[in-house]
Formats: sequence, C-alpha cells, structure tokens
Amino acid sequence: MTKSKGHTIYKNKEGVTVSGVTSVIGQLAKPALAPAANKLGLQGIDSTKHWKELAEIGSLAHAMILAEIKGEKLDTSDYSPNQLDKATNSMLSYLEWAKGHKVEPILLETPLVSEEFQFGGTLDFFGILDGKTTLVDYKTGRIWFEHYLQMCAYRWLLIEKGYLAPEQIIILGIPRDENDKFQEVYIPGETYTETDTGWAIFRHLLGVHNLKKKLKVH
Repeated sequence: MTKSKGHTIYKNKEGVTVSGVTSVIGQLAKPALAPAANKLGLQGIDSTKHWKELAEIGSLAHAMILAEIKGEKLDTSDYSPNQLDKATNSMLSYLEWAKGHKVEPILLETPLVSEEFQFGGTLDFFGILDGKTTLVDYKTGRIWFEHYLQMCAYRWLLIEKGYLAPEQIIILGIPRDENDKFQEVYIPGETYTETDTGWAIFRHLLGVHNLKKKLKVH
C-alpha cells in the first residue's frame, strides 16, 4: 500500500473515462465546512493540513479493515506514529463490532462501472452479514447525507452487474479516537423507498455533472 493513493479512474467497456460516484456527489454544497474551517483557524490550525491528515488516517484505517477481512498483512511503514495510532483505534472499533456478526465477503474494494448511466464506484464490502446480503461502507468520522447517496449509487451498480439486491445497507462510522462514538446507520431494506429516492437524487446530480463538463465558459 502506498501512502498517496490517486483517485480511481473508471472506464466503460469502450475504454472511455467516466465520472466516479464521489466526484458526482461532490457538487453538493457543504455548509458545515466554512464554520469548521473558521473554528480551526481561531485555534491556529491550518484547516487544509488538518483535513488532509484526517484523510490519511481514514485511508489507512480503511485499508487495515479490508486487510483484516482478507487475512492479508498490511505495510504501514509510510505512515506517522500519530496516523498509525488513530487508524489502529478505528481498526479496534471495527473488530469490536465484527465480533458480534458473521461476515462473509463476496466483493471487497471492488470497482464497478454502470454502462447504462456511465459512472463508476468502488464498493467497500458486499457479502453476507448474519445471513443477509449486505452492502457496507466504512467511514471514519461523521456520517453525512452524501454518504447515503453514495450507497444508493453503489446499490444500483450491484443490481446492474447482476448481483442480488442487498437486503440491508449499512454505513459504519468508525471513530479515529477511542473517546468518539461508533455509528451504525441502516438504510431500510424492506421496500427501499428511501434508496429509490436517493438514487433519483444521484441521477439528477449525475445529469448536472455531465452537463457542466460540456459547458465552456470563456
């Protein structure tokens, strides 16, 4: 594993690059960012460096969890002691959660591309959790609305590729600090009314995203 990991490049069957889920959803306004950046600034903290550090910790925690599920050994030598310490806290929180569940992976860190809607995304986990087909995403830090839309898009990718529609969708908010709260957010699986709405929102965002790419402002 390298410390600096570029964004995944998604290509359709003709070899044409398509947009990723996170880029599409990234158009949404994030009103909480400005107050947060201001608060950090008043504390003498560079918000850009601070969030970059959190992203590095999140990437490492994510990799540690997937390596654990796969039964692989992970090279963490490129990371600082602080990054390793906080990512380990996340890993331990995940292990505590996993002790109470039977986890059987089918897809792990798997990139998929929708030929119908021309976008791509990388699923963290799709498999059997406690006997139910389940889509899971691992987040370090808070869970936001855009994460919900992300899972709706991932659900479509699974269906289009011929996998069974997940009976349940879970977003795990895994803390970096041992004093933070572990979050387990379920998206209802009985009727998927909510995911259908979320999927509709994502498709509108995708349309805007594609139109913006065509717009040339001189």
